[in-house]
Amino acid sequence: MTDAELVVRTRAGDPDAFSVLVSRYYDACWRFSYHMLGERADAEDVVQDSFLRAYLAIGRYDERDQFRGWLFRILTNQCRNALTSRGRRTRRFVQDDVALESAPAPSLGLGTDVEDAVLVRALNQLDPLQREALLLKYAEGLEYGEMSAMTGAGESALKMRVKRGSERLRVLLGRSHD
Repeated sequence: MTDAELVVRTRAGDPDAFSVLVSRYYDACWRFSYHMLGERADAEDVVQDSFLRAYLAIGRYDERDQFRGWLFRILTNQCRNALTSRGRRTRRFVQDDVALESAPAPSLGLGTDVEDAVLVRALNQLDPLQREALLLKYAEGLEYGEMSAMTGAGESALKMRVKRGSERLRVLLGRSHD
């Protein structure tokens, strides 16, 4: 069944139809949120909130859009809100950079645990908009047009974010060329 058919069934009151959409997109949403936020619990909260918001707003979904793009717009905004909220919280507390550097990072399943930890720490050092653009482009495999529709940023701005984020990531990972 297509996403559009599942949306129609959800609007008609079929709760199982929305469950199929959740199953279809949960992993991608969680992966993106985790990479954006760097915390498993925060990622889980954002994903659950995003699906709830999508369900409550399903009547406003425009069938001309791809469901995935519409859902990721909601998810991206929720990640941004979480980062903003976290920024307010961390300004209230002293941050121990030494403890943060030595803290174990959760595995991404991309390589060894050490490689995953290094990548997580490097991603977390990027500007959030650069990290968001890199993840949408490379982790989710989206085209710039799709990214633009999801984030509200222009394609040229997104290309620049990806370029600068990639350059910064190479420096952080100690690689001069890839």
